[in-house]
Amino acid sequence: MKFKKFIPQLIAGMVGGAIIFGFLQFRPTDLKNVSNNQNTAKAIPVSITDNANINTGPNFVLAAQKGIAAVVHIAAKESATLAQERMGKNRNRNYDNFFSIEDFFGGDGLFGQNFYAPKSGTGSGVIYSQDGYIITNNHVVGFADDITVTTQDGKKYKATKVGTDPSTDLAVVKINSGSSLPTVTLADSDQVKVGEWVLAIGNPFDYLQSTVTAGIVSAKGRDLDIIKGEKTIEEFIQTDAAINPGNSGGALVDTEGRLIGINTAIATPTGVYAGYSFAIPSNLVKTAVKDIMEYGNIERGSLGVRGDDVQTYLDEGMKIKTSRGFYVEEIAPRSAAQYGGMLPGDVITGINGSTINNFEDLKEKLKFTKVGDDIDVNINRNGKEMTLKVQLRKGI
Repeated sequence: MKFKKFIPQLIAGMVGGAIIFGFLQFRPTDLKNVSNNQNTAKAIPVSITDNANINTGPNFVLAAQKGIAAVVHIAAKESATLAQERMGKNRNRNYDNFFSIEDFFGGDGLFGQNFYAPKSGTGSGVIYSQDGYIITNNHVVGFADDITVTTQDGKKYKATKVGTDPSTDLAVVKINSGSSLPTVTLADSDQVKVGEWVLAIGNPFDYLQSTVTAGIVSAKGRDLDIIKGEKTIEEFIQTDAAINPGNSGGALVDTEGRLIGINTAIATPTGVYAGYSFAIPSNLVKTAVKDIMEYGNIERGSLGVRGDDVQTYLDEGMKIKTSRGFYVEEIAPRSAAQYGGMLPGDVITGINGSTINNFEDLKEKLKFTKVGDDIDVNINRNGKEMTLKVQLRKGI
């Protein structure tokens, strides 16, 4: 199985470092009447009317108003008790897995803090329902047990954590406002086109609240391997709208003010915006949030196999009695695959009746499964087709 390279310049959430503002002085250009006839002193008047037909480009005012109303500021803190529990868990980790995305970022503001001290950080969130459910990033609130939400009108509320999904870096918190809250409509992110205008809305640098920046969709379906863990789901929308520390969990909206993504990561060598940003698409958000609201903290199911596309092994000269599927080279001990009767050399050709042609198909079919889910795995074993009943387990 081919492993993706870690891209160190891609970071989620806020990192430390000095914030440098470059100030430029602008002054009006000196306007002079110029004529080809140097002897002519009389200027020709220019007629300007209020209703001149001038193309001023796209108008983002309505979209910005809709988005700003539904985007909140989030301040998250970790108690001393929770910090001690975290350190106890870290002592039991392998060195290679010592740092998780929550350990390192812990919300937008953690970088540079004492790793052994309670964490704190800030970020953004998007109001999902009128009764106070709010979507944000797991790395903004996942570490915390003290969460404060500030709505666009300046009101502050204590929030409870409904649940998290580390595999998507999404989380849901809940506030009780006593009144109906403004929300955004979720668009179909599959219909978003590269080149479309978008707005990023959030609270960069903690104090620049309700900031709106504009850009275009630069790419879709980016799998960047920046969410740590055995089973992660990444389908980022890439945009050149400026997203800075504090924007994590904020909204990426279209020109109608509909949510197309949750801002999550930036590509930068400096820790601040340097050209490209990444958002979790709204269709993935819908599915993950539904699971979080139903089950709380989500543990995605693991099959526990390692291998690659059948074609890769055929190209290397191996004799395999099928030309499609995922070739199982190794099975993890005490894994779902082992308990389900799978063997090295099996070829996975289907999941729950859906055809599996390669690794991407397998990943797609398993991405939203949970620990305890039962699945039917179609395999080809030495040319013989069979179906195994497998109960997914936690990754080991």
